[in-house]
Amino acid sequence: MNRTATTRATRAHGWIVGARRPAAPSVRLFCLPYAGGGASAYAAWPALFPDDIDVCPVELPGRLTRWSENAFAQAEPLVQALATALEGELDVPYALFGHSMGALLAFELARALRGRGAAEPRVLFVSGGPAPQLPRRLPLIHDQPDDVVVARLRDLGAVPEDVYAEPELLELLMPTIRADFSVVETYTHRPEPPLGCPVVAFAGTRDREVPPDQVAPWHEQTTGGFTRHVLPGDHFFVHSARTALVDTVRAELDRPERKEQ
Repeated sequence: MNRTATTRATRAHGWIVGARRPAAPSVRLFCLPYAGGGASAYAAWPALFPDDIDVCPVELPGRLTRWSENAFAQAEPLVQALATALEGELDVPYALFGHSMGALLAFELARALRGRGAAEPRVLFVSGGPAPQLPRRLPLIHDQPDDVVVARLRDLGAVPEDVYAEPELLELLMPTIRADFSVVETYTHRPEPPLGCPVVAFAGTRDREVPPDQVAPWHEQTTGGFTRHVLPGDHFFVHSARTALVDTVRAELDRPERKEQ
């Protein structure tokens, strides 16, 4: 099967896809996807926020509009490449949202931008991702046979069921899926001073992949205040509980003390 790019408006050298680009945004919200996902995971989000919030779905290499590029297999080079791409988008205050793998990337992106002298995010939103300092509790699968990877994907519900009926499509997706699992599974947490921005964490009530108690220790990564919200759903409550999640994100960004930062 040939890789064909999806035509959608892009920014930041292709790293931002489908954003509305408001004329005078008060904040930019960069949204980072979960393993195997892309900017399309947040395609509906821009319309759910007021006009002054520039919702920016992030497209990682190796998917959708970036099929022709190889996916990153390690967190550090991926985060550094993303930080470089976003440098021209930091002319207004920004916030970061990431789900699962995206939560880890958002955290490291906040630290990478801080290390480059940029301001920290107005808020760091981490969803369905264990606190980065916790040891992994799940077996590694990024280098296992395809049937092991597929079984994990099915258990997570990470890929639409009809994809499994298309062997060529699954074969096309597998290198990026493996690379994404490798990003998470080869990650090593490096202690640094805590972030000074608020961290808002989300967990799913029925998430077996990342139970709520693995989300709570995110409070150790900030001196700027920590809030945790537990929403109904399994690991992909980011979709099933989207209304409640987006309402919370919007309310957090609208808090007066956030705007004054």
